[in-house]
Amino acid sequence: MATGRCGPEPGPDAGVVDEGATLEQLLGDLAGGPLGSAPGGEVRQSIAAMVGHVEYPCLGAKSVFRRDTVTHLVLGDLAAEESAQATLEGLRGFAEDADDDEEFRSFVVTFRRPTDLDEPTFERLLWELLQRIHDDDDRPWAPEVSADPANPHFAFSAGGSAYFVVGLHPGASRIARRAPLPTIVFNPHAQFEQLRQSGRFDGMRTVIRRRDRDLQGSVNPMATDHGEASEALQYSGRVHPAHWQPPLEVHAPTEGQHS
Repeated sequence: MATGRCGPEPGPDAGVVDEGATLEQLLGDLAGGPLGSAPGGEVRQSIAAMVGHVEYPCLGAKSVFRRDTVTHLVLGDLAAEESAQATLEGLRGFAEDADDDEEFRSFVVTFRRPTDLDEPTFERLLWELLQRIHDDDDRPWAPEVSADPANPHFAFSAGGSAYFVVGLHPGASRIARRAPLPTIVFNPHAQFEQLRQSGRFDGMRTVIRRRDRDLQGSVNPMATDHGEASEALQYSGRVHPAHWQPPLEVHAPTEGQHS
């Protein structure tokens, strides 16, 4: 297991990346390499190179990598029980180390295996991981969000903190949801609320969606705002019909929790 802060500075192997490549080409080159067996630092640098590419649409991701406010865990198999335990432990430490002065922070977990994933398989493994994290979690659900995965105010909770989850993998249909290895990003929900309160959320969201449209050639059909539809629809990056139900069984909330 490897963990640490991950800034955008190039690592010792960064020179092999074609600086003139498009984001899609860069992702293909990185995914086709031996990253699954590479040192943790090289894995982290591959994600930093992806986010640092001029075409990468997510401004929030660019900000946390530029400011070095990313905590990045590199684990073995996405399907392994120990991966869920390590992720939960890491999320607890991430929340405890929170600095109120840091506007954007992200907890990123990259898995070395499996690498040959289609969208349905990745989605299944992502939700199985989230279920195991929840099953192992002894903290109550974050009270500011719903614990019902179908509720428009739902957000995933771990260690008592709410997160917007972003799944990325090499087989994603949308370029912005690809990564060289299976990767799951946990973004604290509180920072989105801070953006809303400061009046900057709408403008940032508009720019990100425009950049995503420019990259892909189409608007992401699953992009909705918190409170319009369950954000669980967006976690895996796969397109879902309106009747789709998130495969997460949440334990009965304790008294005082938002359900």
